[in-house]
Amino acid sequence: MSTLSTDTPLGAIPAFKKTILSKLEKRGLLSVEDLFLHLPRAYEDYSVIRPVAELSAGELATVEGKVIRITAGRTFKKQVFLTEAVIGDGTGEIRAVWFGNRFIAATLQEGLSIRLSGRVAEDGKGFLFQTPDYERSSRTATHTARLIPVYPEVGGVSSRFFRWQIVELLEKIADIPDPIPGEILSRLHLPSLRSALRLIHLPKNDEDWMLARKRFAFDEMFLFQLKALQAKELYDTSNAVSIPDAKDSTDEFLGRLPFTPTDAQQRAIHDIIKDLTGPRPMNRLLNGDVGSGKTLVAASAARAVALAGYQAAILAPTEVLARQHWENLSKLFADEPFTVALLTREYHFLGRDIASKVALSKAIGAGIPKIIIGTHAILQEDILFHDLALVVVDEQHRFGVEQRAALQAKASGLDDGIPDRIPHFLTMTATPIPRTLALAFFGDLALSVLDEMPAGRRPIETKIARNNADRELIYEFVRAETAKGHQTFVILPLVEESEALEDVKSATAEAGRLRTEIFPDLRVGLVHGRLKAKEKEEEMRKFRDRETDILVATAVVEVGVDIPNATVMIIENADRFGLAQLHQFRGRIGRSDCKSYCFLIPGEASAENVRLETLEKSASGFEIAEADLALRGPGAFFGTRQSGLPDIAMENLTNLRLVEIARAEAGDLLVSDPALALHPLLKKELVRFEEKIHLE
Repeated sequence: MSTLSTDTPLGAIPAFKKTILSKLEKRGLLSVEDLFLHLPRAYEDYSVIRPVAELSAGELATVEGKVIRITAGRTFKKQVFLTEAVIGDGTGEIRAVWFGNRFIAATLQEGLSIRLSGRVAEDGKGFLFQTPDYERSSRTATHTARLIPVYPEVGGVSSRFFRWQIVELLEKIADIPDPIPGEILSRLHLPSLRSALRLIHLPKNDEDWMLARKRFAFDEMFLFQLKALQAKELYDTSNAVSIPDAKDSTDEFLGRLPFTPTDAQQRAIHDIIKDLTGPRPMNRLLNGDVGSGKTLVAASAARAVALAGYQAAILAPTEVLARQHWENLSKLFADEPFTVALLTREYHFLGRDIASKVALSKAIGAGIPKIIIGTHAILQEDILFHDLALVVVDEQHRFGVEQRAALQAKASGLDDGIPDRIPHFLTMTATPIPRTLALAFFGDLALSVLDEMPAGRRPIETKIARNNADRELIYEFVRAETAKGHQTFVILPLVEESEALEDVKSATAEAGRLRTEIFPDLRVGLVHGRLKAKEKEEEMRKFRDRETDILVATAVVEVGVDIPNATVMIIENADRFGLAQLHQFRGRIGRSDCKSYCFLIPGEASAENVRLETLEKSASGFEIAEADLALRGPGAFFGTRQSGLPDIAMENLTNLRLVEIARAEAGDLLVSDPALALHPLLKKELVRFEEKIHLE
């Protein structure tokens, strides 16, 4: 075999048979480096060798002794191949049993000195190990008598296999290139990559693997911050259309509204208007609570661009929300001298007129509609704009890191009719984001925060149903609210029954139960993610037009749906949702001057009432976001897969100090070496990182 290196394909190593290779390839484990970076998910402490006589049932333990006898064969009843060995160490004897593993029977022989590590069990014959790890006493401890790494499951490939191969390859490969500059590692007291790999795969104590994970957490956050700062640099050095100062026009527009915008809204609008006047493209995040008025802020920005004669695109995550934006902005701008269009896969409107997709596309290319509303599919289709100066992305958090980067890249590379110009970029999220996450995920964006609620909004009363009697009272309350002409949302986590979650009600089953058993005299609608866009729109239209009294829905209503007449929300299996998402749901009601009520009904087996009590006590999305972050981690906001971030970086997003250090080091490095020409290994690793998290 040629000289081994971290780039060596696993297929070139004889120990990796085809059956194992195919399983590893499905998880992206293709090279030695990939294998080294397949990091343990946990450790089991077998470091202390115990006398057999001192063992007790239930403990994790290692024993060392000789094989006194060994038997192997099929069990009488179930015909399962069983290997049983008896090991003695001078203080006593203990049995060890393995099921279905013929290799062990051929390997262990009477008189052989071995070590066993596992959990001590007990049956009618005494103490025993069930399927313990083992190895000869003469071998350096790999699977026993130390902190044993447990690896993430990969198609049945055992942790034992990973330990064997990783330890052997670490011994054979002397040169492990380190992409992180040595001066940074030295300054931060972090180990080299080679040392970190040994510490994490072969730790002597907890301090070893914790230091190694700190190094890998820094690596991932450092690379991510490099990408974020490079994206920021792109915007800071690119040219944009400079929109004439629209402050006076915007103030006049806001003054004509039938309500007074909040101070936070006005601050955000003026910050954005100021950004638009500059020669560089705006790159701003509008972070606001549910119902804080983000749409008005975005509409004001789009209006300024339209009045200057340019185009603005507003992108929503769903067709239902895109259509709702179009309805609202069409009314808001009814007297303005420009046209608002809607372009989704299902809907094509030019102004208030239905148009074919071809005709609408031509109109957009000719610059006729100045505000174009659609889903983010607009950027994925061959839509040629005439003079696109602003892109607004609604519900940014749904797109995650990967999608935001893709949208920014597409927005900056669009054939928008304005050569050498990048559109201004405004992204909005209705999930209030704690400071740590905002810095880590959106550090390349300027930030505007809407932390005030519009005047006249009454607080939503939130209660947890703790028993069946509470449920009956809730149903009676729904009847009373319906009699007043109000409507009710019922939210469920699933569309259909699931064997895996038998206690979780499905939307379809619950809609049927409510129609036939609970409210046979009321009109019950159903909307969920598997419906086609037009079917969802029709169900939402019926509810909006009060043709149904109760709408049973899945998480499709989390985002943006506006039904001012709905005053009651019932959330079944509320413990299945994060606090931030529950707050999103709750924000669908309380959108009028009528008092509104939210009832949280946990699953029958749930003991999570303490967590849900946060919602009873607080109406602030930012407070709830902090609580959700503390309780469930960053996945409560983005989800590890959705975010695009590697696991360790995801786990460490709440470590504000780490994020700040990584950002500072990335910034300093880019100042001295903007193209990373002096750091070729780091440049190569950054490309690999970008590919790994699909930042393209």
